[in-house]
Amino acid sequence: MRTLKLALAAAAASLCFAGAAAAQEDSSGPSFSFNIGASTDYVFRGFSQTDEDPQVFGGVDATLGIGYAGVWVSNVDFLDSTDAEFDIYAGVKPTVGAVTFDLGVIYYGYIDKGASNYDYWEFKAAASVPAGPATLGVATYYSPNFFGAADDAFYYEANAAVTIPETKFSVSGAIGRQEQDGGLDYTTWNVGVGFALTDNVGFDVRYFDTDASNAADPLGYGDSRVVGAIKLVW
Repeated sequence: MRTLKLALAAAAASLCFAGAAAAQEDSSGPSFSFNIGASTDYVFRGFSQTDEDPQVFGGVDATLGIGYAGVWVSNVDFLDSTDAEFDIYAGVKPTVGAVTFDLGVIYYGYIDKGASNYDYWEFKAAASVPAGPATLGVATYYSPNFFGAADDAFYYEANAAVTIPETKFSVSGAIGRQEQDGGLDYTTWNVGVGFALTDNVGFDVRYFDTDASNAADPLGYGDSRVVGAIKLVW
């Protein structure tokens, strides 16, 4: 069911953890960082991926110069035998003036999915720029064969994050538009507050919503919700 997947960190939610410590750089090779966390729901582009149940996730990232690659895993619940998602991604982050670009590719895979056609590729082009204490960003994602056997799909997003001076708090949010051939088109948005307990531990409380109709989303997985999360990075 296509709408189930539309529920990575999401993009804006991950902003609240920006600044968490990464592994110490080694000029002779790649640097590695690791993360684990949990949340009250796994929401991707506005839709729950866990049947509105809690999420546990973890991943590893490697960087070398402007290049990066990583793997991330999480539990999911699509009301079938599928019980886990794994994402494999890689890309480059060149900087031109004040603008940092992110050009990459992501593979979304699923475990014990039976005959369901869930796996898909997505290509990413994003840019961000600092603006005082804030960071402003835009991103576009394209998939030639989207989740659930949909055809071409695009996701467009504008996001922003701001650190509150002399505190450990940050505020971030995003608005996005999912469009796909033969599937559900909708707009989603989120806003939340992050708190950096230490350089390695961050908390986030976030409000999500979409404009998906009841007819397109009869189970209400795209309804408004508040999600709490904790993430450890080292």
